[in-house]
Amino acid sequence: MHRFFVPPNWIDHGRVIVQGGLAHQLWNVLRLKPGDEITLLDNSGWEYRVRLEKLEKDQAEGSIVGELLGHEPTARIALYQALLKGERFEFVLQKGTEIGVSDFIPLKCERCVAGEPREAKLERWRRIIREAAEQCGRARLPQLSPPLSLEEACQMAQGWRLLAWEGERGRGLKGYLEELRSTGRLEENKEFSLFIGPEGGFSQREVQVAEDHGVMPVSLGQRILRAETAGLVAAAVILYELGELG
Repeated sequence: MHRFFVPPNWIDHGRVIVQGGLAHQLWNVLRLKPGDEITLLDNSGWEYRVRLEKLEKDQAEGSIVGELLGHEPTARIALYQALLKGERFEFVLQKGTEIGVSDFIPLKCERCVAGEPREAKLERWRRIIREAAEQCGRARLPQLSPPLSLEEACQMAQGWRLLAWEGERGRGLKGYLEELRSTGRLEENKEFSLFIGPEGGFSQREVQVAEDHGVMPVSLGQRILRAETAGLVAAAVILYELGELG
Protein backbone atom coordinates (compact mmCIF):
# COMPACT_ATOMS: atom_id res chain seq x y z
CA MET A 1 0.00 0.00 0.00
CA HIS A 2 1.32 3.45 -0.91
CA ARG A 3 2.48 5.50 2.10
CA PHE A 4 2.76 9.29 2.31
CA PHE A 5 3.68 11.80 5.00
CA VAL A 6 1.24 14.72 4.94
CA PRO A 7 0.59 17.89 6.97
CA PRO A 8 -1.48 17.11 10.09
CA ASN A 9 -4.22 19.56 9.08
CA TRP A 10 -5.06 17.40 6.06
CA ILE A 11 -6.52 14.85 8.49
CA ASP A 12 -9.58 16.04 10.41
CA HIS A 13 -12.23 14.03 12.28
CA GLY A 14 -12.01 10.94 10.12
CA ARG A 15 -11.90 12.86 6.86
CA VAL A 16 -8.90 13.53 4.64
CA ILE A 17 -8.29 16.16 1.98
CA VAL A 18 -5.10 15.75 -0.07
CA GLN A 19 -3.90 18.74 -2.06
CA GLY A 20 -1.19 19.96 -4.40
CA GLY A 21 1.53 17.72 -5.76
CA LEU A 22 0.44 14.64 -3.86
CA ALA A 23 -3.10 14.89 -5.25
CA HIS A 24 -1.61 15.11 -8.74
CA GLN A 25 0.57 12.06 -8.01
CA LEU A 26 -2.40 10.00 -6.84
CA TRP A 27 -4.54 11.01 -9.80
CA ASN A 28 -2.14 11.34 -12.72
CA VAL A 29 0.93 9.25 -11.82
CA LEU A 30 -0.38 6.35 -9.74
CA ARG A 31 -3.78 6.54 -11.46
CA LEU A 32 -5.67 5.56 -8.33
CA LYS A 33 -9.45 5.40 -8.37
CA PRO A 34 -12.29 5.81 -5.85
CA GLY A 35 -12.25 2.78 -3.57
CA ASP A 36 -8.47 2.43 -3.61
CA GLU A 37 -6.68 2.70 -0.27
CA ILE A 38 -3.49 4.48 0.80
CA THR A 39 -1.70 5.02 4.11
CA LEU A 40 -1.18 8.56 5.36
CA LEU A 41 1.15 9.60 8.18
CA ASP A 42 1.07 12.90 10.05
CA ASN A 43 4.45 12.42 11.80
CA SER A 44 2.70 11.73 15.12
CA GLY A 45 3.58 8.03 15.08
CA TRP A 46 0.11 7.00 13.90
CA GLU A 47 -0.68 5.47 10.51
CA TYR A 48 -4.07 6.12 8.89
CA ARG A 49 -5.53 3.77 6.30
CA VAL A 50 -7.56 5.95 3.96
CA ARG A 51 -10.12 4.90 1.38
CA LEU A 52 -10.22 7.37 -1.49
CA GLU A 53 -13.63 8.62 -2.51
CA LYS A 54 -12.94 11.45 -4.94
CA LEU A 55 -9.87 12.21 -7.06
CA GLU A 56 -9.17 15.27 -9.19
CA LYS A 57 -6.06 16.87 -10.62
CA ASP A 58 -5.36 19.13 -7.65
CA GLN A 59 -7.36 17.55 -4.82
CA ALA A 60 -8.36 14.15 -3.47
CA GLU A 61 -10.77 13.27 -0.69
CA GLY A 62 -11.24 10.18 1.42
CA SER A 63 -12.19 8.75 4.79
CA ILE A 64 -10.13 6.99 7.44
CA VAL A 65 -11.04 3.30 7.69
CA GLY A 66 -8.30 2.21 10.08
CA GLU A 67 -5.68 3.54 12.50
CA LEU A 68 -2.50 1.86 13.69
CA LEU A 69 0.33 3.00 15.96
CA GLY A 70 3.48 2.70 13.87
CA HIS A 71 6.63 0.83 14.85
CA GLU A 72 9.54 3.14 15.62
CA PRO A 73 12.80 2.12 17.34
CA THR A 74 12.73 2.55 21.10
CA ALA A 75 16.34 3.75 20.86
CA ARG A 76 17.03 7.28 19.67
CA ILE A 77 20.20 7.60 17.60
CA ALA A 78 21.41 11.04 16.56
CA LEU A 79 23.96 10.68 13.76
CA TYR A 80 26.46 13.54 13.72
CA GLN A 81 27.83 12.91 10.24
CA ALA A 82 30.63 15.01 8.76
CA LEU A 83 29.74 16.58 5.42
CA LEU A 84 30.72 14.34 2.48
CA LYS A 85 31.31 14.85 -1.22
CA GLY A 86 28.77 14.20 -3.97
CA GLU A 87 26.02 11.74 -3.27
CA ARG A 88 27.72 10.13 -0.27
CA PHE A 89 25.90 12.25 2.29
CA GLU A 90 22.59 11.52 0.56
CA PHE A 91 23.41 7.81 0.79
CA VAL A 92 23.87 8.18 4.56
CA LEU A 93 20.53 9.98 4.89
CA GLN A 94 18.64 7.38 2.88
CA LYS A 95 20.15 4.26 4.45
CA GLY A 96 20.28 5.77 7.93
CA THR A 97 16.55 6.44 7.71
CA GLU A 98 15.95 2.85 6.65
CA ILE A 99 18.00 1.49 9.55
CA GLY A 100 16.27 3.60 12.19
CA VAL A 101 18.34 6.76 12.80
CA SER A 102 16.22 9.45 14.51
CA ASP A 103 18.25 12.62 13.84
CA PHE A 104 20.82 13.71 11.29
CA ILE A 105 23.21 16.54 12.18
CA PRO A 106 25.74 17.53 9.47
CA LEU A 107 29.19 18.31 10.88
CA LYS A 108 31.69 20.88 9.60
CA CYS A 109 35.09 19.31 10.24
CA GLU A 110 38.70 20.28 9.48
CA ARG A 111 39.13 17.67 6.75
CA CYS A 112 35.74 18.10 5.07
CA VAL A 113 36.07 18.43 1.31
CA ALA A 114 32.38 19.19 0.79
CA GLY A 115 31.22 22.76 1.36
CA GLU A 116 28.37 23.87 3.57
CA PRO A 117 25.01 23.11 1.85
CA ARG A 118 22.67 25.83 0.71
CA GLU A 119 18.95 25.81 1.49
CA ALA A 120 18.10 24.14 -1.83
CA LYS A 121 20.33 21.19 -0.98
CA LEU A 122 18.93 20.97 2.55
CA GLU A 123 15.45 20.78 1.05
CA ARG A 124 16.61 18.01 -1.29
CA TRP A 125 18.01 16.15 1.73
CA ARG A 126 14.68 16.48 3.56
CA ARG A 127 12.92 15.02 0.52
CA ILE A 128 15.33 12.08 0.46
CA ILE A 129 14.61 11.41 4.14
CA ARG A 130 10.85 11.62 3.60
CA GLU A 131 10.86 9.28 0.60
CA ALA A 132 13.08 6.77 2.42
CA ALA A 133 10.81 6.91 5.49
CA GLU A 134 7.73 6.28 3.35
CA GLN A 135 9.39 3.38 1.55
CA CYS A 136 10.73 1.57 4.60
CA GLY A 137 7.68 1.92 6.84
CA ARG A 138 8.79 4.57 9.31
CA ALA A 139 6.00 6.26 11.29
CA ARG A 140 8.02 9.37 12.13
CA LEU A 141 10.36 11.45 9.99
CA PRO A 142 13.97 11.67 11.13
CA GLN A 143 14.93 15.27 11.81
CA LEU A 144 17.61 17.08 9.79
CA SER A 145 19.44 19.88 11.59
CA PRO A 146 21.50 22.73 10.09
CA PRO A 147 25.25 22.06 9.85
CA LEU A 148 27.20 22.57 13.08
CA SER A 149 30.82 22.85 14.07
CA LEU A 150 32.21 19.94 16.06
CA GLU A 151 32.29 21.99 19.26
CA GLU A 152 28.67 23.12 18.81
CA ALA A 153 27.64 19.52 18.18
CA CYS A 154 29.46 18.24 21.26
CA GLN A 155 27.68 20.82 23.39
CA MET A 156 24.21 19.79 22.20
CA ALA A 157 24.73 16.00 22.03
CA GLN A 158 22.65 13.91 24.45
CA GLY A 159 22.75 10.42 25.90
CA TRP A 160 25.70 8.11 25.31
CA ARG A 161 28.09 10.20 23.22
CA LEU A 162 30.45 8.20 21.02
CA LEU A 163 32.99 9.18 18.38
CA ALA A 164 34.06 6.52 15.87
CA TRP A 165 37.82 6.85 15.45
CA GLU A 166 40.30 4.56 13.74
CA GLY A 167 43.00 5.67 16.19
CA GLU A 168 41.22 4.21 19.24
CA ARG A 169 42.86 0.98 20.36
CA GLY A 170 41.54 0.33 23.84
CA ARG A 171 37.75 0.60 23.55
CA GLY A 172 35.56 -1.01 20.89
CA LEU A 173 31.89 -0.26 20.27
CA LYS A 174 30.84 -3.84 21.05
CA GLY A 175 32.71 -3.91 24.34
CA TYR A 176 31.32 -0.55 25.37
CA LEU A 177 27.75 -1.68 24.70
CA GLU A 178 28.36 -4.91 26.60
CA GLU A 179 29.63 -2.87 29.55
CA LEU A 180 26.51 -0.72 29.52
CA ARG A 181 24.30 -3.80 29.37
CA SER A 182 26.12 -5.59 32.19
CA THR A 183 25.56 -2.63 34.51
CA GLY A 184 21.92 -2.15 33.47
CA ARG A 185 22.56 1.29 32.03
CA LEU A 186 21.79 0.32 28.45
CA GLU A 187 18.13 -0.30 29.21
CA GLU A 188 17.87 2.82 31.36
CA ASN A 189 19.04 5.20 28.64
CA LYS A 190 18.59 4.31 24.97
CA GLU A 191 19.68 7.66 23.58
CA PHE A 192 22.92 7.77 21.56
CA SER A 193 24.86 10.55 19.87
CA LEU A 194 27.16 9.06 17.24
CA PHE A 195 29.97 11.17 15.72
CA ILE A 196 31.38 10.15 12.32
CA GLY A 197 34.23 11.97 10.57
CA PRO A 198 34.77 13.00 6.92
CA GLU A 199 36.70 11.15 4.19
CA GLY A 200 40.03 11.91 5.88
CA GLY A 201 38.79 11.17 9.39
CA PHE A 202 38.84 13.35 12.47
CA SER A 203 42.05 15.21 13.22
CA GLN A 204 43.86 14.59 16.50
CA ARG A 205 42.81 18.05 17.64
CA GLU A 206 39.15 17.29 16.93
CA VAL A 207 39.33 14.05 18.88
CA GLN A 208 40.75 15.99 21.81
CA VAL A 209 37.98 18.60 21.54
CA ALA A 210 35.39 15.82 21.61
CA GLU A 211 37.00 14.15 24.63
CA ASP A 212 37.14 17.49 26.45
CA HIS A 213 33.35 17.67 26.03
CA GLY A 214 32.82 14.13 27.35
CA VAL A 215 32.47 12.40 23.97
CA MET A 216 34.09 8.96 24.07
CA PRO A 217 36.19 7.62 21.15
CA VAL A 218 35.43 4.03 20.15
CA SER A 219 36.78 1.66 17.54
CA LEU A 220 34.59 -0.04 14.93
CA GLY A 221 37.06 -2.87 14.40
CA GLN A 222 40.29 -3.66 12.59
CA ARG A 223 39.19 -2.48 9.15
CA ILE A 224 38.95 1.16 8.09
CA LEU A 225 35.41 1.90 6.99
CA ARG A 226 34.45 4.58 4.50
CA ALA A 227 32.98 7.76 5.92
CA GLU A 228 29.57 6.97 4.42
CA THR A 229 29.65 3.41 5.80
CA ALA A 230 30.88 3.87 9.36
CA GLY A 231 27.81 5.60 10.77
CA LEU A 232 25.44 3.08 9.23
CA VAL A 233 27.42 0.15 10.65
CA ALA A 234 27.62 1.71 14.11
CA ALA A 235 23.92 2.57 14.18
CA ALA A 236 23.01 -0.95 13.08
CA VAL A 237 25.22 -2.47 15.80
CA ILE A 238 23.58 -0.32 18.48
CA LEU A 239 20.05 -1.14 17.30
CA TYR A 240 20.93 -4.85 17.08
CA GLU A 241 22.28 -4.87 20.64
CA LEU A 242 19.01 -3.29 21.77
CA GLY A 243 16.95 -5.95 20.00
CA GLU A 244 15.60 -3.59 17.34
CA LEU A 245 16.78 -5.60 14.32
CA GLY A 246 15.88 -9.11 15.38
